[in-house]
Amino acid sequence: MSLNNVLITGGAGFVGSATARALAEKHPACAITIVDIRRPDSTHELPGSITFIKADVVTRHEIEEVILKVKPAVVIHTAGIVPVLGERYGRKLKDLVWKINVQGTDNVLHAAKQAGVEAFIYTSSCCAVMDDMSVPYRNIDERWPTSPSSLIYGESKAAAEAIVLQASDSTFATCALRPSVLCGPGDYQLVPAIHACIKKWETPFIIGDGLNLWDVTYVTNVADAHVLAAENLISSKTAAGEAFFIQNNEPITFRDFCLAIWAHFGHIPPFQVHIPAGLAWAAGLISEYFTWMSGAATTLSRGSVKDACSIRYANGEKAKKVLGYEARIGIEDGIRLSCEVSVFQYRQLYVYVGQVPLIKVQDYARRLRG
Repeated sequence: MSLNNVLITGGAGFVGSATARALAEKHPACAITIVDIRRPDSTHELPGSITFIKADVVTRHEIEEVILKVKPAVVIHTAGIVPVLGERYGRKLKDLVWKINVQGTDNVLHAAKQAGVEAFIYTSSCCAVMDDMSVPYRNIDERWPTSPSSLIYGESKAAAEAIVLQASDSTFATCALRPSVLCGPGDYQLVPAIHACIKKWETPFIIGDGLNLWDVTYVTNVADAHVLAAENLISSKTAAGEAFFIQNNEPITFRDFCLAIWAHFGHIPPFQVHIPAGLAWAAGLISEYFTWMSGAATTLSRGSVKDACSIRYANGEKAKKVLGYEARIGIEDGIRLSCEVSVFQYRQLYVYVGQVPLIKVQDYARRLRG
């Protein structure tokens, strides 16, 4: 199935730029337009044939003008905001998150439908379902309801997803993709946060039993899923009105994922200490109190303890059956590629072996590249 004219919102970002590259690779004749509030930088380089238009999805008239001008057959809406780790468990950013993730989605959806767009793919998140950290999510599927979580990100994604799926009809096919936690080049949240534990001497500590399984997905696999969804919605439309979990389908314990990241940076924890989840939760409460008193940032909180001990992995059968999706990049290669960072980005950082700064990260990255 050939795609000829596709517009991607958030196309300068992590998922959006990966999707643009995957689309250009599979459909070289397709006219691709990316819309974002900033131009792509060197972290998310794109083929020169792709057109960039500056616009903000929260400003309805701007996105309406762009979509009417481009007249795409397909809109892939990846634009959104993911609160940084320090804000994930609070509600300080609620208005901003809701404005971008829900109102912005409604603006793009309305503009696309008014312009006669045929297909609309929304980048939702597994957090639309899995953000209630009191519940273990073992091999769940799309029949699970969206989460009644109090976390603003999951709330916003569930609300926006509902708007998108309800809009699907015989002339305007929509679907939602729910990626798990992502890794890959240009990731600014997951791998950097895990890498930072080396310098803070946090790597020996295991919260809980360390056996909780997570889905982690390499970003180009998610990009492939977006292309497959676009192809489906302009042909068989069997994905119309549906949501799909997208992951590598290789659940990994959170501890093993961290160990693999640290190993790629030359670090092995010199010893291991198991901390009961209840004790860690109490320490998180104390840390929150001192953070509130001092105004400083902390990586330890009750929310981060629950996150670290949570079980979150989904069944990928629906995406495989309906979209034909299978992960091209396995988790082992995904971790390796995520750690092969540029010399420029990490020139000031160091790799630690034990407690001794041994080699600069750029030297290690050079070794990985051979």
